[in-house]
Amino acid sequence: MQFSESWLRTLVDPQMTSDALSHMLTMSGLEVEEVEPVAPPFSNVVVARVVEVAKHPNADRLNVCQVDAGTGTLLNIVCGAPNVRAGLKVACAMAGAKLPPGDDGKSFEIKVGQLRGVESQGMLCSARELKLSEENAGLLELPDDAPVGQNFRDYYQLNDLKFTIKLTPNKADCLSVLGVAREVSALTGAPLRAPTYKAVEPNTDEKLPVKISAPDLCGRFSGRIIRGLNARAQTPDWMKRRLERSGQRPISALVDISNYVMLELGRPSHVFDLDKIHGGLDVRWGKPGESLKLLNGNTVEVDSWVGVIADDKEIESLAGIMGGDSTAVSLDTRNIYLEAAFWWPQAIQGRARRYNFSTDAAHRFERGVDYATTVEDIERITALIVEICGGKDTVVGPVDDHVVNLPQRKPVTVRTARAVKVIGVPLNDEQIADIFTRLNLQFTQESGAFTVTPPSYRFDIEIEEDLIEEIARVYGFENIPALAPVAANTMRITPENRRSLFAIRRQLADADYQEVVNFSFVEESWEADFAANTNPIKLLNPIASQMSVMRSSLVGSLVANVRYNLNRKLNRVRVFEIGAVYLRNAATQDGSLTVAGYDQPKRVAAMAYGQVAEEQWGLPGRNVDYFDIKGDLETLFAPKKLTFAKVEHPALHPGRSAQVLLEGVVIGFIGELHPRWQQKYDLPLAPVVFEVDASALQTRDIPAYEEISRFPAVTRDIAVVVKQSVPAQALLDTFIAEQKSNPACAIMQAIVLFDEYRGKGLENDEKSLAFRFTLQDTQTTLQDDKVDAAMTAFITAVEKMHGARLRT
Repeated sequence: MQFSESWLRTLVDPQMTSDALSHMLTMSGLEVEEVEPVAPPFSNVVVARVVEVAKHPNADRLNVCQVDAGTGTLLNIVCGAPNVRAGLKVACAMAGAKLPPGDDGKSFEIKVGQLRGVESQGMLCSARELKLSEENAGLLELPDDAPVGQNFRDYYQLNDLKFTIKLTPNKADCLSVLGVAREVSALTGAPLRAPTYKAVEPNTDEKLPVKISAPDLCGRFSGRIIRGLNARAQTPDWMKRRLERSGQRPISALVDISNYVMLELGRPSHVFDLDKIHGGLDVRWGKPGESLKLLNGNTVEVDSWVGVIADDKEIESLAGIMGGDSTAVSLDTRNIYLEAAFWWPQAIQGRARRYNFSTDAAHRFERGVDYATTVEDIERITALIVEICGGKDTVVGPVDDHVVNLPQRKPVTVRTARAVKVIGVPLNDEQIADIFTRLNLQFTQESGAFTVTPPSYRFDIEIEEDLIEEIARVYGFENIPALAPVAANTMRITPENRRSLFAIRRQLADADYQEVVNFSFVEESWEADFAANTNPIKLLNPIASQMSVMRSSLVGSLVANVRYNLNRKLNRVRVFEIGAVYLRNAATQDGSLTVAGYDQPKRVAAMAYGQVAEEQWGLPGRNVDYFDIKGDLETLFAPKKLTFAKVEHPALHPGRSAQVLLEGVVIGFIGELHPRWQQKYDLPLAPVVFEVDASALQTRDIPAYEEISRFPAVTRDIAVVVKQSVPAQALLDTFIAEQKSNPACAIMQAIVLFDEYRGKGLENDEKSLAFRFTLQDTQTTLQDDKVDAAMTAFITAVEKMHGARLRT
């Protein structure tokens, strides 16, 4: 929103400097983004009148002018402008004048000099030479009543400033000079002088038939017919200046008046050429297959999502956005239909962006425009049109006001105690009542509470917090003391049986993994490939099309990290991530850290690709494999013991993957990437990955004292033959069970699988597993009979449970 300070001060004139006004607006929530002068500095330029014009004796395109600049004597000035003539009022730069810098950045000083043998004692200026606009067709023509000799800067109000305000979407009421003036009046107490006008009395009963077929699109439609206008009338200079200083380019009187009232009152309106309308108007939703050529020259297709204004033959306007070319006013227009309407914000939002453009009207309507003043605003526009373009033949019809569906302004209650708590300032009822009065908010008061009925132009007041914001704005954000928060300073000891995620990060970093942080939004295909998730949690408004769902696994992101590094010629990648995944769970209830219907557990995942170690002379080069990563994972959980069981996982190789169990509970998975995904994602080698629950990794046992044996340990190796379908883990689980339950096996301290054999001497469906046992007693040196008893007990157990036999 851009406007000139002088225009604002015609409506409200607080006794403060421009800088103070800018600061006050910013601190009230209307951020002043820029303040700049309306014209660059120049001096010694006055209003002058051309008295006489004669041809230059030595140049065909130059004239010698006698100019009255109010000095008492006529100045002799040589001028080549095509529009110079006797009687013209112009801006004249006197000798010694300093004009704005040119394209080369250097200031330009006017001196008395000779032009083709004739002395020139000044210069007659164009708008471009004074840097007022880019127009350079000729001299800047001034009105006939411009006072000769007056300083041109004072006459043209060039000591004015342009304010550019960056508004938040909720402050639609400030998208006008009147709206900003209301704010300044409320903040400073200066009286508000709203624009005044005299309503034009209708002198005909003619109305244009109008039908509102879509009450959910248009709640109110007001219009009137005006005939006998002169569209070629010149827009007054004062209006042109205000438009230009508000970022609007003057076009023609009828268009300029409509734009002026939009800036002044915040009311977008539209002027139709009445003679180009076929029959009456119908306000409705569009129909598939319809199209409209707009004022900007674009032709757009409409459908039932877009509102239109149509006549009996064709569409004439995009509702609340832009008029159509077929009924646009021109300099030959004599008769018009003037329209002002209330369009529901929800019916305008997103429509202009659909066609890749934006308009001032759509910008306002999609935020909410006052629905109670359509008739008054039409009267204001009518008064200006009749004053500027009217004549003795002008005929004005009555305002035809159709009201079908207006917003219901529901009262909003605010509690004084709640406002005090939120703002942090000890306000009382009297202060809040004064603030509401200054804001022109109608309210009823009870002890400690106010019930406010929002005005028709305030679409941002719906809940108690909105009113608290208004109280804080007018009270002044800079008046709210900056106090440090006060809270109980209680020391909380971290439980011994739980370690932090930072400790896990550090341990993974020590194991030569690098941490990555990825988006929780992923491609939908990743969920299908790596988690077999055909119903992922979809985002309503994704930041990018390839980030449309929430991840249920970290694997996809790590694969993308590996590919990113491979594309940059890195052939060894070891990365890990600790982050949340998002799962559907109907049993989850809303809580301080939970959302009903969804689980958000944290996971720890790592992926290794390429060489097991950096290339060096001391180690042979080989690629990382499943057992390398399994060792890293077991180290991460130590001293807890993990177990692994074969599993089919959509992301992993069918024969080189396992689920990870801790104390019999599945906490994750580990394995090589599936060959299908290795090929799809262009990976020359198969990376190895694990993903486990972070909560399981954070939980640890409290250290407990165990007696250290002073006696030597005994090792025994045995090999047992089992069916190939029996996993080695099953025999290891049997060892653990016997160690706990069988007294004879209590001396068994550890078991390690060190060999597997298949082939000669065994059946086709058999395999041999060789184990090394470590046995030790804390009280005495082990004898062979005690060791033999323990080994026999284990062999008996695996024979019974798994059909194993001792290999001889």
